Amino acid sequence: MSVLWKMSCISVAMIRPNRILKETRSWIYSKPPKNRIGAGQSFFVMCVFAVAMLTPAAWILHHLPEYRQRPHPTPKS
Repeated sequence: MSVLWKMSCISVAMIRPNRILKETRSWIYSKPPKNRIGAGQSFFVMCVFAVAMLTPAAWILHHLPEYRQRPHPTPKS
């Protein structure tokens, strides 16, 4: 009996994602874009995104020697 129960659970698990995916697809719709985005605009946006992501990491790496020289706070008992 337990083998049949396991098989039924597996089959339900295999069918459920397909049903969820079909329901989600019914909500999604798309149209052609109203305005075309050129290569220059795409390049600019990607550069701004890269700078925004890499600036904090560069700041931390640049100031790492200063962070190492700071005295460590003593734990309070």
